[in-house]
Amino acid sequence: MRTRSFATQEIDKQWFVVDVEGVPLGRAAARIAMVLRGKHKPQYTPHADTGDYVVVVNADKATLTGLKAERESWRWHTGYVGHLRSRTLGHMMASKPEFMMRKAIKGMLPRGPLGRKMLTKLKVYSGSEHPHDAQQPKALDLSKV
Repeated sequence: MRTRSFATQEIDKQWFVVDVEGVPLGRAAARIAMVLRGKHKPQYTPHADTGDYVVVVNADKATLTGLKAERESWRWHTGYVGHLRSRTLGHMMASKPEFMMRKAIKGMLPRGPLGRKMLTKLKVYSGSEHPHDAQQPKALDLSKV
């Protein structure tokens, strides 16, 4: 029996909506990255984009377990001498929840052109409203992925 590799054009892409209210950030990001890659499908091919579109709502209500909100920090440099900035993860989740959710999911996708292509299928919103009703997204239960 031969192994079949699927091309990106041969895969039917679906739209899913995920409510991450009360779900830990890392756990939600891992399962969403799996759907974006297409690992939940039997047609999964590692070198092709076989994943589905994912709309994440209520990103501002995702939780952080343990003491991550106070102990972990987000650091960046502005480019000027002595301008190393630092914010706690809890502060970043409160001020930029869409950015932090996207960043967590991006870290779990492959690097390179394929990972960037998969990341374009991710739509993140901090509230419960999203403009993708025309695609008729199905609700995705993260506990069953």
